[in-house]
Amino acid sequence: MKTKLILYPLLIFSIIFFIFLYLLMTERDPAKIPSALINKKVPIFTAESVIDKKIFVSQNEFNEKTTIVNFFATWCGPCREEHVYLKKLSNDKKLKIIGINYKDDPKKTIQWLNKLGNPYSYVISDNNGRLGIDWGVYGIPETFIVSSKGVIKYKLVGPITKRNYDAFYSKALESEK
Repeated sequence: MKTKLILYPLLIFSIIFFIFLYLLMTERDPAKIPSALINKKVPIFTAESVIDKKIFVSQNEFNEKTTIVNFFATWCGPCREEHVYLKKLSNDKKLKIIGINYKDDPKKTIQWLNKLGNPYSYVISDNNGRLGIDWGVYGIPETFIVSSKGVIKYKLVGPITKRNYDAFYSKALESEK
């Protein structure tokens, strides 16, 4: 009877230990969170532009060339770090970049863009986070690649960095295939 009392907890502990060991040893990339929107049309929405207060209509904007949609905020440290790479992407005339300013102060956003440079064709406001929900955003920064046919081809969770820039840029160029 005493041996059963000792063996059961030891067995349970061993099982839990090996599960944790397995999870630690397997390679998992948190940036590869699946998205239900891949190969689906862009959500239909309207939003106000942060800079000129014009109304942005999604149905009019995702049909001419590959578009990168970047959810960002001034209060987001990784967003500041990836900004250099967004500016680099904006130099490619085959790409259009739309920034969605997520739960942020528009005045601070304008100051931030004036200071760091504006890589975006449009900067639209998502003050209440509704667009983030429609796009399936978990946290920012998140960046989507949308084909010229308005189909979401790729989602990057986390910032564009020196380490992943080339792969991201290649995916953007390949999105039309």
